[in-house]
Amino acid sequence: MDTIFINGKVYTVDPNRSIKEAIAIKNGIIEGVGTNEEVLSLKDKNTEIIDLKGNLTLPGFNDSHMHLVNVGYTLTMVSLHGVNSIDEIGKRILAYIDENKLEKGSWIRGTGWNQDYFQEEKRFPTRHDLDKISTEYPIIITRTCGHVAVGNSLALKLLNITRDTPQIEGGHFDKDENGQPLGIFREKALSLVYNSLPNPSKEETKAMMKRAIEELHKQGITSVGTDDFGALPNKDYKQILASYLELRENNDLNIRVNEQCLFRSLDDFASFLEEGYNTGWGHENFKIGPLKLLLDGSLGARTAALTRPYKDQNTTRGILTMEEEDLFNMVELAHKNNTQLAIHAIGDRAMYLAMEAIEKALKKYPRKDHRHGIVHCQITDEVLLNKFKDLDLIAYIQPIFLDYDWKIVRDRVGEVLERTSYNWKTLVDKGVNIACGSDAPVETFNVLYGIYEAVTRKDLKGNPKEGWLPDQGLKVEEAVYGYTLGGAYSTFEEKTKGSIEKGKLADLVVLSRNIFEIPPEEIKNVEVLMTIFNGRIVYEK
Repeated sequence: MDTIFINGKVYTVDPNRSIKEAIAIKNGIIEGVGTNEEVLSLKDKNTEIIDLKGNLTLPGFNDSHMHLVNVGYTLTMVSLHGVNSIDEIGKRILAYIDENKLEKGSWIRGTGWNQDYFQEEKRFPTRHDLDKISTEYPIIITRTCGHVAVGNSLALKLLNITRDTPQIEGGHFDKDENGQPLGIFREKALSLVYNSLPNPSKEETKAMMKRAIEELHKQGITSVGTDDFGALPNKDYKQILASYLELRENNDLNIRVNEQCLFRSLDDFASFLEEGYNTGWGHENFKIGPLKLLLDGSLGARTAALTRPYKDQNTTRGILTMEEEDLFNMVELAHKNNTQLAIHAIGDRAMYLAMEAIEKALKKYPRKDHRHGIVHCQITDEVLLNKFKDLDLIAYIQPIFLDYDWKIVRDRVGEVLERTSYNWKTLVDKGVNIACGSDAPVETFNVLYGIYEAVTRKDLKGNPKEGWLPDQGLKVEEAVYGYTLGGAYSTFEEKTKGSIEKGKLADLVVLSRNIFEIPPEEIKNVEVLMTIFNGRIVYEK
């Protein structure tokens, strides 16, 4: 036996939700779970004994939907998270230029701003605002949701974007009263920006991946469902695949990746299938997961597709980023080829369309255990909530979204639709499998924050005091399931990971306090003491 952990409070997430004391591990596999006495009987002269000192031990956390490459990529950019004004954006960018001693003409990329956090004008910045920062550096700053970006005049000039540039189907860029671009790009119009930016090399891509993985370990995360194919400016999924596979071959991929494969055209996806890739292809450290489709935008940017106009901007119902025919064709092609589907749908209009496409494919090609799912599934009504169960869909939810969204949902969609939105408890009670994630770098991937918000329905500042739609709060056990076995189920891996049982992969997380026993409001303060991946300690506080 390689390692035995003793004196723990081991919450196994097995069918009986058993609590044990000790775990034995050999060759990255759990060989025994039980009392100290039972498990210590498996030791030999070379076994390392590690004392858990009574700390709560859980299966390694699984972030079911994030963007791992973008997590690493944003660490190379100007962080604009938490800025409270357009002026502060300027200060951070100028400080970044100074700290990095950048030559004039170097591209500056920033990410993380949110206009709703601005103390005065709660509007998107424009190129004119960014020109006040600099006219000597091309600047591109991306909103925290990733669905909107703004460039300064020099950036637009270098990207050859003028008043005569045609608009993009499924998105648009804003113009002033004279028809000149304002520098604001939404949804598919982002391609006008990103497709022409300098692209990281494969070595730089691998470095970004490794840096992101190190940060994920600090939060106890050992598995991710990650959407990376669109992460690089050139959208080269082959570079992403090659980078992951080289890390794996060199034993540097210390996380389990399930790639949510984003494609925007039927031909590109068909070619991918023809090359032999499909759901389940790969190795336990890297597997091809579902086809990821992007059907609408974000609530914060008012680009999530709603059935009715936005309450606080009645000139728009958001943006559908796919044509209906394209959606139906891609869903059908995926389904009949046994490819899993994960469809980004935030607004109710997008969700109705996604479910219609899946339902048509199921009727044409009946198949049980398809495990198709909806990513985000935020703005729902009673019909949609029932359809999750009727169609046996996975709900990929992001509890950390509550931190910001509770303040804007009523303003965006009205009180009636608000009551049936972010209804995680209703989904659980209907028997829908939830798989919890963060959508990082859109939001933080701190899992304890996510569990806290899922349970209390409060933001990290403790608001609203009574909780937002408090009847939709999950039990701690339900939230833990969503971040462990629920995520494993979403990738067809519930028999190999997601719980602490004999024969499963030895991925564990040790916490500083017992989240089942402390007041729920204190869960956000709990720390990760240790992360074990494949039987090895990869992070220790």
